[in-house]
Amino acid sequence: MTTKTRAPETSTEKSIVEEVRGPEDLRAMSVQQVHRLVPEIRRLLVDTVTRTGGHLGPNLGVVELSVALHRVFESPRDRILWDTGHQSYVHKILTGRAGALGSLRQGGGLSGYPCRAESPHDVIENSHASTVLSWAAGAARAYGLRGDTDRAVVAVLGDGALTGGMAWEALNNIATAPGHPVIVVLNDNTRSYGPTTGGIAEHLAALRTETTPECLFETLGLAYLGPVDGHDITAVETALRRARQLGRSVVVHCVTEKGRGHAPAEQDEADRQHAVRPLRSGRPSGDGSPSWTEVFGRELAELGAQRPDLVAVTAAMLHPTGLTEFAARHPERTLDVGIAEQHAVTAAAGLALGGMHPVVAIYATFLNRAFDQLLMDAALHRAPVTLVLDRAGVTGDDGPSHHGMWDLSLLNLVPGLRLAAPRDAATLRRALREAVAVHDGPTALRFPKGTTGEDIPAVRSVGGVDVLRRGEHADLLLVSVGAMAGTCLEVAALLAPQGVGVTVVDPRWIKPVPPGLVELSLGHRLVATVEDNGRAGGAGAAVAQALSDAGAPAPVRAFGLPQRFLAHGSRPEILESAGLTAPRIAADLAAALTYSRAAVRPTHGAVPHPAVPPH
Repeated sequence: MTTKTRAPETSTEKSIVEEVRGPEDLRAMSVQQVHRLVPEIRRLLVDTVTRTGGHLGPNLGVVELSVALHRVFESPRDRILWDTGHQSYVHKILTGRAGALGSLRQGGGLSGYPCRAESPHDVIENSHASTVLSWAAGAARAYGLRGDTDRAVVAVLGDGALTGGMAWEALNNIATAPGHPVIVVLNDNTRSYGPTTGGIAEHLAALRTETTPECLFETLGLAYLGPVDGHDITAVETALRRARQLGRSVVVHCVTEKGRGHAPAEQDEADRQHAVRPLRSGRPSGDGSPSWTEVFGRELAELGAQRPDLVAVTAAMLHPTGLTEFAARHPERTLDVGIAEQHAVTAAAGLALGGMHPVVAIYATFLNRAFDQLLMDAALHRAPVTLVLDRAGVTGDDGPSHHGMWDLSLLNLVPGLRLAAPRDAATLRRALREAVAVHDGPTALRFPKGTTGEDIPAVRSVGGVDVLRRGEHADLLLVSVGAMAGTCLEVAALLAPQGVGVTVVDPRWIKPVPPGLVELSLGHRLVATVEDNGRAGGAGAAVAQALSDAGAPAPVRAFGLPQRFLAHGSRPEILESAGLTAPRIAADLAAALTYSRAAVRPTHGAVPHPAVPPH
């Protein structure tokens, strides 16, 4: 007797995700169809985001919540506002962009945040936390004044965002504007990156377990619905419909699980796979060298063992900013203030007042939020606070809100602040040790996202300036800022066959401009600076001002990022589009120097010029 082998069953059923071309399709679905849709969305997220890189854990946690929002409210007439926008991937899928998800965070593809150019459903491009309630308060008031009373304004924010002071400033106003209701959807997953800390987190925990007789939101004058199981679509839809019918501002408290439905994320105790790296040929991208963040984190942990006065301060980003090892070794000297950069900087000034030396580790783009505190609290009081600015310059795939291209311009305004831009791992370690040794004012270090690459040795130091290469002639002094050192050395190599002598230098400490840089400039026909900061008010502007003040005759050519919001893409793509590649810079400088080929080059003896041996 022969036994027939049964062929495996193959499903010809069309993916239900493909049927969602917009929220109207979602609203037309039956409950059974919706229950099929949810796991398909999760599979699509895991399959796509593990390949492209991006914010996986937060989006896995808001699948049911996003579905319910778009079934109850009629976007875009009803305004659904996200804080922060990295949890909007499901929203993108439900508003007709599932087919383009594979281009997520790629040049020319979908943004990792809401993007108004992509869809009318993306109302605000919100990627800095704790701001959405202010957007909602203003929008609700505007619609009320215009008579658009049938439009709902829905603000979705996480429990982590409630650790930011701006959220409470907005709630304070929302609670006293009864004619302009805002529906606040609180996505409570107990985390930002890591677990949310502080009194607000404890209050939300009490609300989740119904162990408190008082609700803070109700005390403020807001209605409160919850807690609601954020993974029960029916329960969430019921709560949202009730919220809309109330006709007053209300907090809908939805409890969710970050990373839900994907075991590796659920088991990741650090941050539930908050953000995953893209894969290239099955392996994470990178050149094998340590990241800038890793080098900083290890060095700070070592310094913490030697210096009992060092305190690490983070704004809800302990792991992303490299403070994990310091926190493990020195937990009593690690302070997580929540998503509250303003508080972080002034609290750091207070720590300095009390005799400690705080190191505030934040992303460069988030320094923007704490500029007043840096200027009027830390700098005015000459507080020995060290800022460590990760993700400085072009960050790549996170887009315009996350490029750290503003910090040099802002920091150049701060009296008494010293600023270092290390070029490699060795100079990062050295600069950190030098920074925490300063006791009479604030210091700052900036470095980019990615790996450090190989160390670039100096051939000599002149007046505090590292000389990386010296050409045969004193035609061009090329000033490298931070991680642009490799590019500058490539420029010199391209210009050398054309008979152009290029001296490449790295000031390391770029504010104030070292006297040695002014001295070196005196022997060159042209000075050029290369930085990955905006050109307005950056290092190039500071060097030009210093040379002008000193009466140095050489003109200055500044290369930097254009002063506009730069789209997402890879770092090489963005630098290429900005003209910050060695071939583009070399061509521009060669053209600038050809005007005077017949002129006599300054020789080392013709004008004062420090003795620097050729490379």
